Amino acid sequence: MAKLVQVVPTVLSDDPRTLEKLVRQAESFADYVQFDIMDGRFVPTRSITWEDIAHLKTRLSWEVHLMVLHPEDYLVGFHKAGARKIIFHHEVAPSPKKVINAVKKLGLKVGLAINPETPVSTVVPLASQIDSVLFMTVHPGFYGSKFLPEVMDKVTDLRRILPEMEIGVDGGIKESNIAEVVKAGVNVIYVGSAIFLQPNPAESYCRLLALARGEAI
Repeated sequence: MAKLVQVVPTVLSDDPRTLEKLVRQAESFADYVQFDIMDGRFVPTRSITWEDIAHLKTRLSWEVHLMVLHPEDYLVGFHKAGARKIIFHHEVAPSPKKVINAVKKLGLKVGLAINPETPVSTVVPLASQIDSVLFMTVHPGFYGSKFLPEVMDKVTDLRRILPEMEIGVDGGIKESNIAEVVKAGVNVIYVGSAIFLQPNPAESYCRLLALARGEAI
């Protein structure tokens, strides 16, 4: 039986008070979220820290997407804060295997993210060691960036090569293109602005989930 497509709210903020507001909103409609972590170097913007998340005491289960230059420096902190999974970028790791092994030693799941320009071939040799692949469908670092439809060709290629791999996409997903994304073979759809920048985040989340699963809304 095919796995149900998941829609995961993505929380992005550089302000602890805004972070808490977004998390409390998410608690009303979701069980699991992703926190975007940025260092102002790999991407132009900077975000909250693991200490900020730990301070919240949320009931949500969560993972982190590290958009940072030295992911190995962040692992212990996010493990302490309660992360279930850590996703890092292939582009920043001279030895992705070392980072993967370090995450696994902490008992966490590990995912590998790639930017729009990075070829699928970079992740295939690592497939047996990771839990998921995350395709960036925007140039990372900002809420509300423009969706890059050409990335869907890469998703289709990876799904053909690795039919059992969990494949996620992140960036520019909204009601008008979510069905296209699912058709390409995606399991997990990460959504930020199309949820949290809408008048009713809970309603927007439910509509996106229904559209992703081909249900009536």
